[in-house]
Amino acid sequence: MKSTIMAEFEKTANKFSDRIALKCKVGGEWKETTWGEYYRQVRTTARAFMALGLEKGKAVSILGNNCPQWFISDLAAVFAGAVPGGIYTTNSPEQCHYIAHHSEANIAIVENAEQLAKFKAIRDDLPDLKAIVLMNGSDPDPQVYSWSELPKLSKRVPEKELEARIKAQKPDDCCTLIYTSGTTGNPKGVMISHDNIVWTASQVISLIKADHEDQIISYLPLSHIAEQAVSLHAPYLMGSTVWFAESLDKLGENLPEVRPTVFVGVPRVWEKIQGKMVAAGAQAPPLRKKIALWAKKKGLAGAYAFQDGNPMPFMYGLADKIVFSKVKERLGLDRCRVLITTAAPIALDTLEFFQSLGVPVTEVYGMSECTGPGTVSLPEPHKFRIGWAGPPVPGTEIKIAEDGEVLMRGRHVFKGYFKNEAATKESLDADGWLHSGDVGTIDEKGFLKITDRKKELIITAGGENIPPQVIEGKLKAIPVINQVVVIGDRRKYLSALFTLDPDKIDAEIKAAGSPAQSMEEAARCPTFNAYLMGKIEEINKSLARVQTIKKFVIIPEEFSVEGGELTPTMKMKRRIVNDKYAEQIESMYPASFN
Repeated sequence: MKSTIMAEFEKTANKFSDRIALKCKVGGEWKETTWGEYYRQVRTTARAFMALGLEKGKAVSILGNNCPQWFISDLAAVFAGAVPGGIYTTNSPEQCHYIAHHSEANIAIVENAEQLAKFKAIRDDLPDLKAIVLMNGSDPDPQVYSWSELPKLSKRVPEKELEARIKAQKPDDCCTLIYTSGTTGNPKGVMISHDNIVWTASQVISLIKADHEDQIISYLPLSHIAEQAVSLHAPYLMGSTVWFAESLDKLGENLPEVRPTVFVGVPRVWEKIQGKMVAAGAQAPPLRKKIALWAKKKGLAGAYAFQDGNPMPFMYGLADKIVFSKVKERLGLDRCRVLITTAAPIALDTLEFFQSLGVPVTEVYGMSECTGPGTVSLPEPHKFRIGWAGPPVPGTEIKIAEDGEVLMRGRHVFKGYFKNEAATKESLDADGWLHSGDVGTIDEKGFLKITDRKKELIITAGGENIPPQVIEGKLKAIPVINQVVVIGDRRKYLSALFTLDPDKIDAEIKAAGSPAQSMEEAARCPTFNAYLMGKIEEINKSLARVQTIKKFVIIPEEFSVEGGELTPTMKMKRRIVNDKYAEQIESMYPASFN
């Protein structure tokens, strides 16, 4: 039977009233909030929002890092019959304006003075905006209310008025907007219903055998569906505990404190952990390096045996005891039974690195338009395949269209794009299939593998269709290469832009015999460039001739969200990269050869 967010939250709050729902560090100590108190705070905040003029069907914009106030604001908006719309903390005032204006926000919730300044700069052009609420601190502005004022404001609205708004909502109503960060153009508002969320989360909870004992750490941007699905919505369906990381930079410190049982990371997070571990391993004594190398060989062989349900290699247990268990303990992942990578493509090299250390990272494929997960891989025999995104969520369908596009259908598929009927018709066909925009293939077991973005296929001057992500994944296996963008649309040959891994550059400069003293000098050094080209030639041997990389340019600084090359979920903005580094790209295509 279909249900609403409010009904599910109430059931959990009643069942687990005294259990811990949220844990947040305040003054160096973890402060706890029970499920009963969490539920009461959501209702109180919903009434306060109504007192501030929140209308049914309007929006609440939320701009801040992960914290209890973010969760409470989101759910309070839904309880009050409105729709929350998260905004990435890295967004500019202009980007904040687009989302708040498009969603018709009545209220904006901001974390601090820095984020408040963005809304002060744009509020005169937001006709629906009635109030701004500051999560931390206060401000003399009469339109700005501090978080501590909300309980008093709530007293202006009787409980029965809130109850009327709760009862007026139906499971198929839109209850939240997820603004896709998008690699081009303005973001689209993905309308997700109560049933989308409750059904999808319930399927995944059942699949991974999650319950009230689970411990989850929240640290990825809450404006993204992956983080909302894992740390905001799933917990109130099962009564688990969510810990808020102090920041992304402190994730490494917080993980051993939390020791999560379920952990989700985007590829960039896994790559950074990998980089730090490789750098630390390089400093180890010779004997420890030798033991680690032996264990990793056992680990990788064991991972491939395990996925097919075959016996583990001889002495795998010893490798686990003396190496793998210690690695997981140091990372804070010693009791983690589900480790997931999602939101963007991940290099096979990174997956195999963790598998070789007994850390079974598996892939989940999905998107905002299917309420998060479309497929789920599990660390169980026959339920994952390294480098593949796994089978569809139970109760859903996936198929490959004639042109290679991945199509999905089921109760997880969204209602459409808010105020964008044309885009909705492009994404949802008459038979209910969601057109993902991704190109993929399905194996004999029903496992999905994403090979590229439909619109990101490179069509060379010779007319060859080339998926850049396949080549980029191979190039990332070169240890010193950090980020890759393959270039070649309407060109005679392929080239690439690279960034280098700061944790590995010193060792690679030495290995190259280069006189360079820094990443910037290495980028310009002919000796280092020749060394790197040698590595690329090895990769080229595994590629078709039209897919080989003929030239490259090293960009001496990392691509970033702040620099504009990445979306907040670390997806590459190819158009931006092409525009920003046009001069470097053109240098690889002399007029006589282009």
